[in-house]
Amino acid sequence: MARALAAGFVAALLLHPLAAFAAPPVPDDASVAALEKRVPELMQKSKVPGLSLALIRDGKIYWRKSFGRKDASHPVTEATTFEAASLSKVVFATIVLKLADQGRIDLDAPLTRYVDTRQVLDVRDDPRLSAITARMVLSHRTGFPDWRPSGGALQIHFPPGDHFSYSGEGFIYLQRAVETITGKGLEELAREDVFLPLGMTSSSYVWRQDFVDSTAIGHDKDGVPQPKKKRDAMAAYSLQTNAVDYARFLIGLMKGGGLSAKSLTDMETAQTPVPKDCTVECFDRPRAVAPGLAWGLGIGLEDTPEGKALWHWGDNGAFKAYMVVYPKSGSGLVMFANSENGLDIVDEMAKTVLGSGQPAIRWVLANPS
Repeated sequence: MARALAAGFVAALLLHPLAAFAAPPVPDDASVAALEKRVPELMQKSKVPGLSLALIRDGKIYWRKSFGRKDASHPVTEATTFEAASLSKVVFATIVLKLADQGRIDLDAPLTRYVDTRQVLDVRDDPRLSAITARMVLSHRTGFPDWRPSGGALQIHFPPGDHFSYSGEGFIYLQRAVETITGKGLEELAREDVFLPLGMTSSSYVWRQDFVDSTAIGHDKDGVPQPKKKRDAMAAYSLQTNAVDYARFLIGLMKGGGLSAKSLTDMETAQTPVPKDCTVECFDRPRAVAPGLAWGLGIGLEDTPEGKALWHWGDNGAFKAYMVVYPKSGSGLVMFANSENGLDIVDEMAKTVLGSGQPAIRWVLANPS
């Protein structure tokens, strides 16, 4: 089955035979002007109250812009912070890979080597737990659900390593292992390894008092404000940040991210194809793979007519996020929205400044979780 999936992925890449020769997407003054005009129209159409964008060009922040309001009476500004949701996972993945570079964690060793699962997981007795590795977590092949039912025990739904099935639970498991290995909490590790070195002063995995005035308030699909959740440090979803800070992280990642050449290559190399008709909790073996899409270590990969891109989406309900970068050209886009409808406008924005749009976001929207 694994060979068949890999063959399907290779065949899918052939759908874009000119990708290696197409000009990399690079934002310019004309496309930015078009974007500034288009974004308010898209926001109004999709009922998105507030939005923050940053564009990257040649490995630098080329343009940043805020639109709409962060709450009932205040506009979004460059300093407004949003919930990054699952974009949190990409930052955490770089922390894990740095530990691998230091020899402190083996990506292919059972995580039971590092942590007593009885202390960190309410999981039913299952011998397959000892097969789960950090590599499987980062490429979403643990067999775990995205999230366990409220009050229920965590279950393994298929043999670990068999195929892709997006899981936040896996990242929390790996977070506990990392915290045990280092003796440090996630926020301390992120601050030391990522936030301080990159000047990400508005970023944190835990709630900070200064977020009271800066944070955006999420809205449901009808524009109704939702209660703000002040989250504990969770590798899968708790990062609070803004578009400029996250763009700094992506620029750092494209420059190497403080990783060894091997780790960076592994991160950006397909570990598994993704199912065509499923994004989250894909417990059954996929019947077909999504054309041009795969998962690396902690990040999505897509093949577009403009070249290879790295991407991730974020969904915390009333907050949505999206990032895409093209390492070859050093260009990309970061978007944070305080609306349940935020992802609905990503494809059109990307088309305006980055070419043909995003196969990845179309895959996400076609398979809602």
